[in-house]
This record gives sequence, structure tokens and C-alpha cells, in this order.
Amino acid sequence: MLLRGLIGTVLRRIRLGQERTLRDVAEAARVSVPYLSEVERGRKEASSELLASICGALGLDLMDLLAEVRFELETERLAELASQPRAIGFSALSQTELAPRPSLSGSGGAVLHSVSMVAA
Repeated sequence: MLLRGLIGTVLRRIRLGQERTLRDVAEAARVSVPYLSEVERGRKEASSELLASICGALGLDLMDLLAEVRFELETERLAELASQPRAIGFSALSQTELAPRPSLSGSGGAVLHSVSMVAA
């Protein structure tokens, strides 16, 4: 997701958590209702001055907004990493890999055995 979309999502969540309307926050921030709506939906990229004004209307520090956005980014990244195959060593394992395993025959040579891997 784009940064402006995450900022908008966080702003909307905070506004709704305060049980406030778009009109109420827009008037307090001195922006139009349609513009605030566009910012919340991630369609407009607000300037830092406008974000500070919206944060002020919500009784929120800009730093707190950015901390919430960072948390959203980290959550998205962790979800993305969790959905990817796990890597062991330098290569990702598919469902079945051939892994060297010492032979039990005592000949000193290695025999390749099929090892089934299941994602955790």
C-alpha cells in the first residue's frame, strides 16, 4: 500500500475511534470535507502542514500519527514475510528437496535422500 493510503487509514481509524464526523474534523482542521475524505481514502497526498492541521483537529501529535503509520508498515511487512517460503541457508526450499545424508552402510559415501518439507 502507498504511504498516503496508510496515513489515510490511520487518520480515519482515529477519527472514527473518537466518534467524530468528517465535517467536524474538516472544520476544526480548516479543510474541506471532500478533501479530508480524499486524504482518508488515500487519494490525495496531504502536505506536512495539512497533516499537522488534521492531527491538531484530532488532538493528536504528528509524531503519534507517524508512529501509527510505522506500526502499520511493520505489520504489513511481517504479514508479507510470513506468506513467503522460508529460506534455509542460501536457498528457499520447495516442497521436496534432495538433501545430502550420510550413508548408514559404512562406506563413507553420502547418499541423497528425499526430504519432505512442510511450511510452518
